Amino acid sequence: MASVRELAENLRVSESTIRRDLTLLDRNGELIRTYGGAALSPRGAAEAAGAETEREIPFDVVISRDEAMKEAMAEEAVRLVEDDSVIVLDIGTTPLAIARRLRGRPVTVITSSLPVLDELRDDEAVRLVMLGGVLRRNYQSLVGSLTEQALRQVSADLLFLSCTGVRPNGHVVDNMAVEAPLKQAMIETAGKVVLVAAETKFPGTGSLRVCSLSDIDVLVTTSGADPNTLQLCREADGKVILA
Repeated sequence: MASVRELAENLRVSESTIRRDLTLLDRNGELIRTYGGAALSPRGAAEAAGAETEREIPFDVVISRDEAMKEAMAEEAVRLVEDDSVIVLDIGTTPLAIARRLRGRPVTVITSSLPVLDELRDDEAVRLVMLGGVLRRNYQSLVGSLTEQALRQVSADLLFLSCTGVRPNGHVVDNMAVEAPLKQAMIETAGKVVLVAAETKFPGTGSLRVCSLSDIDVLVTTSGADPNTLQLCREADGKVILA
């Protein structure tokens, strides 16, 4: 069992926010509200035993990890962008680094990432389209059925996709249940799919399959990525770019 105060401190949000979220999760059967806190429901406990626990790491913590790799990948990725193209930017810190390099470019950027919004909101050269949805505060993104519905109306030239892991068998995975269906919807919108995944993502973490390397047109990674997995990408006619 976890108390409201503990959850608020760990997630860096207010106790009133935790109480509202716990009430919603209790209503959905994900947990059981208790006096001063919450405990896993029988359904939630069973799911936790059979799947990797979702851990919401704050965006400002993630952004400081492997910064040099992310910047190098962003430099390579942005070379794939043509003027006047429509680009979907996934959530994540490498897509944010790509957004920074799109400033001043005559392109359309579609995203559910609030950090990307903050990066491009004052740039008159970029046409910025925000997808709707429910605010995922800790990772500063929009998620849910509204986001999926909005993606169904999108047609893009290029998608920059992020993930939490690339398995040796070529499966691209994520560790957040709210993100996997959105990533799949993004893939369906784009004429070309570019996966940006540093060497630390091989194999990385996550049990939720997003797609396979055969669904990827270009993989942008760093020199330490597993060579056997990179070969799988090439054998599936994907281009591999090492930053």
